[in-house]
Amino acid sequence: MARPRPTPSIEVEGSAQQPLGMPAADFLRDYWQKKPLLIRNAFPGFVSPIEPEDLAGLACEEAALSRLVRHDREHDAWQVRHGPFDEEEFPGLGDRDWTLLVQDVDKWDADIAALLPNFDFLPRWRIDDVMVSFAATGGSVGAHIDQYDVFLLQAQGHRRWQIDTQEAPPLHFRKDVELRMLQRFTPDHDWVLGPGDMLYLPPGVPHHGVAEDACLTFSVGMRAPSAAELLGDFVDTLASEADDGLRYADPDLAPAKDANEIDAAAMQRAVEALNVLRMNDPERLGDWFGRFITLYRSSGEAMPAEDGRSRIEIEWDLQQGHVLHRHPWTRMAWRRSARAARLYAAGHVHALPVRDAQSIASMPALDGPAYAKLSDRGRDAVYDLLLGGHYHLVGPDGHAP
Repeated sequence: MARPRPTPSIEVEGSAQQPLGMPAADFLRDYWQKKPLLIRNAFPGFVSPIEPEDLAGLACEEAALSRLVRHDREHDAWQVRHGPFDEEEFPGLGDRDWTLLVQDVDKWDADIAALLPNFDFLPRWRIDDVMVSFAATGGSVGAHIDQYDVFLLQAQGHRRWQIDTQEAPPLHFRKDVELRMLQRFTPDHDWVLGPGDMLYLPPGVPHHGVAEDACLTFSVGMRAPSAAELLGDFVDTLASEADDGLRYADPDLAPAKDANEIDAAAMQRAVEALNVLRMNDPERLGDWFGRFITLYRSSGEAMPAEDGRSRIEIEWDLQQGHVLHRHPWTRMAWRRSARAARLYAAGHVHALPVRDAQSIASMPALDGPAYAKLSDRGRDAVYDLLLGGHYHLVGPDGHAP
C-alpha cells in the first residue's frame, strides 16, 4: 500500500538551479492554483536591474500605466492617482506611506523582460506583465485579493507580507476607497521578504504587503481572462463572421393557437438559428483563441513601419549582421493545425510549418542565420510582421540602419 504524500510545505528554500525550490512539475502539481508558497532565495544574491529613480522616470511617460497610492494613517484614508506624473512631485511625497506602481515594465525595460525565461515552465502567453512597485517605508495598497496567479519577487529592501489561507475568507470590500480593499483581513501567515525571496499566490488569496523600508517589488502576473471577456470576444467574432443570409426561419410553421405567444416551437427554432453560428470547427475556434490571447489589454501596440525598406534591403542587412527585434508589445504563440501550424502575433494569424512557428514564437530577436533557416513561408510571415511594426531592424552598432 502506497504511503500518502506528505502535505506540501508553505515555505521552501530556493536555489539558482531551482528557483521554485523544487522541480517545476512538483510545483504545478502541489501549488499552482491551489495554495501559496514562500520561496526563500528563489534568486540568490538578486540585484535589481532598475532603481527607484528609473521607475519614477517611467511613471512620467504618457504611455506608461502608473498609479500613486498614499495612505493617511491617522484617518485611515487612501488616495489613488493615475499617471503620468511630473518629476517634481516625487521629492515632496515624503519618506513614508506611499507606493508607486507601474504596469508592463517588461515592455519598457529589456533587463526586466530578461527575468521572464525563469518562468518558462508556464505557457508564455499566460504571462501578462511584470508590474514594478516602489514603496516608501509603510507604503502599501491595503489588504486585497487578485483574480490571477502572481509571483511577488522582492527586488530591493524588505516588505512584510501577510496572507489568509482559510478556506472561506470574508471578501467584502470597503466602499470608501477607490481600491478594491478588503473590509476585514485576518492573516494566518506573516513573513518579511528580502531581495531574492519570492511569494507565489494563487487567485483569490487575501494578502497585504507593507514596506518595512524603502523597497522595490516585482509582480509577475498571469493573464486570466474572465468568462465574460472570453464570451464577449467570442460572440463578437461569431457576429462579425456570420453570413447575413443565415436567419431565423420557420418553414414548418403551424397555425398559431395564440398569435401573441412565443411557444416552445419558436424557442427551438431560435436555438437552431444560434446553433448554426457555433464554432464547431476546431480550427476556427483555435484561430479565435490564438488571436484573442495574443492581444494585450493595455494601450501599447506596434505601429506599421514608415521607412519603406524593401525586402531585398532587409535581407541584405541581416546578412551584414543586423538583427530583427520583436516589438515589446507583440505577444506571440503558436498552435498545431493538422500537419502544419498557426502562428499568432498580436491578434494576427499566419499558417506556417511547425518548425517555423516554433522558432519565430520563441525568439524575441531574429538574426541573419535564424532568418535563413526559415522556410519561404516563414520568411514571408516575418516580413509581413516587420511591415506591421512587429519587428524593427537594429544594426551591429545598436542603431537602426
